[in-house]
Amino acid sequence: MDNKNLRAELLAPAGDEECLLSALDFGADAVYLAGKTFGMRAGAKNFGTEELFGAVRTAHERDVKVYITCNTVPTNNEVDLFPEFIRAADECGVDAVIAADIGVISMIKEHAPRLAIHASTQTGAVNYRTALELYKMGVCRVVLAREVDLENIRTIRKNIPEDMEIETFVHGAMCVSFSGRCLISEYLTGRNANRGECAQPCRWGYYLMEEKRPNEFYKIFEDEKGTFILNARDMCMIEHLDDLLDAGVTSLKIEGRAKSAYYTALTTNAYRAALDCCLRGEKPPAWVLGEVNKISHRPYCTGFFYGHPNEGSGSQDPNKVTNGGQYFTASGYIRDYDFVATVDKCENGIMYLTQRNYFTLSDELEILAPNREPIRFTPEKMFNADMEEIDVARHAMSKLTIPTDIEVPSHSLLRKRL
Repeated sequence: MDNKNLRAELLAPAGDEECLLSALDFGADAVYLAGKTFGMRAGAKNFGTEELFGAVRTAHERDVKVYITCNTVPTNNEVDLFPEFIRAADECGVDAVIAADIGVISMIKEHAPRLAIHASTQTGAVNYRTALELYKMGVCRVVLAREVDLENIRTIRKNIPEDMEIETFVHGAMCVSFSGRCLISEYLTGRNANRGECAQPCRWGYYLMEEKRPNEFYKIFEDEKGTFILNARDMCMIEHLDDLLDAGVTSLKIEGRAKSAYYTALTTNAYRAALDCCLRGEKPPAWVLGEVNKISHRPYCTGFFYGHPNEGSGSQDPNKVTNGGQYFTASGYIRDYDFVATVDKCENGIMYLTQRNYFTLSDELEILAPNREPIRFTPEKMFNADMEEIDVARHAMSKLTIPTDIEVPSHSLLRKRL
């Protein structure tokens, strides 16, 4: 089965309406989002029923599918509320439900039988027998655990029905726990990771205190590399989409429902261009590969796809994509660019902007527009809403205008190099 002949799906996150529009503008084939309950990202704004109805309508108008996440593990107090929730989602027109709990899957089949069911990565599927059992339960797509390598994806693909799809994550944050099943956050902070409330204590630096020496703290060393022993790198597979398609992956998923619209726009744009190149049998150009370094991110790796992460070089160079999964030096983000404005429209030689962050005319600016290489931008003048000439944009959400011959679509983004 040559998966390069298939129209592979690019699946983008939509934590709120702004992120949804970014995903649509910048080339997603499908989006995944959550209602106000039962989703694994409680920190995102998510969608109420009316908002969900509008989101589905907007996406479908642009031939983009919508998947709703119901991947928490509900308690006894919650399961009786699920039928009403899933019937409402079905009435809104979502295309599929992403679920992890067997009871939830059974209730989807009972109360919304029209909906396709995708088994969440929280299910922890790592072999074809699990995928086959899920298929018998009515699941049409399995989102494999992040721990599955390429060879095992090939084995799964060969041993499951042809109409069962495989989805994998290709970009974003990784959890040190198996398929995101973690109790550290709940134990330390009372915030349950399996209910979308993770405080990410795996990113923290830890110290040791001996009981007879109170208030004397000693660093915990895994080895000479450092102390951030649970701190995973971010995944980045933008250079390797051809390997994923060859292995039988149907849907390429970008992590990030709790992240910004700028993150959604940039990653969707970059992976859209990379995937289109891959489907044409071409390598992505340098600007596409470079785009993923223009968002706030942890050092990148290729996850488990090419074997156990720590069997690779594990380079501590934060700018090198490595097979090494842990980054022992620090837990912070690499951030070289800042999103500063959205383009409302370009008209009659004027670019109309809504400011998002501080910037000046002397900053090194770029415009990110859908389906094209970023445009370096050096404006000579800028005006505020009162048409007063200014050199510095100081106030978020202010309206600005810049005279320019450059024309880009509405919702393009302006960023500056830090």
